[in-house]
Formats: sequence, structure tokens, C-alpha cells
Amino acid sequence: MLDLFKTNGSSPPADITVQNEGSIYILRGRTDIGKDWIEEHCQEGDYNPFGEGARLVEHRYIADIVEGAAGDGLRVEMQ
Repeated sequence: MLDLFKTNGSSPPADITVQNEGSIYILRGRTDIGKDWIEEHCQEGDYNPFGEGARLVEHRYIADIVEGAAGDGLRVEMQ
């Protein structure tokens, strides 16, 4: 099977992106896997919803979330 990411030099898209907005981070699911992971692991009661598959996260929690997603095999990109 041909792997287009290997042949054109591009990386696969991030499952989750993290955008630093100072005292708060925006965590966004960019793929279905990323959105599902956020919905499962970042419940709305603990994190403020910010659209479908996205959450506002305080800086003190973001490292654990990123490590957890990466540990589960998701590709996380800091923006």
C-alpha cells in the first residue's frame, strides 16, 4: 500500500491541537479520533466546552492532558 505521507514528505495531520492563549489553552480535536478522545477524557463538567470537540483548559492541566493523549497514540501539535 502506498503511504502518501512518506512519499510527499508531509506529516500526518494532528489529532489534537493546543493553542496557548496566555492563562488558558484551547484544546481542539482535529480528527474524529481527537474529538472522541477529548469528549471521553475532558468532561464538560471539568473543562469549559468551546465548540464541538474543543475545550478551554487551564494551564495547570494542559501538560497532563497532552501527555495522556500522546500516551494513547494520538498526534498532538502545539500551535
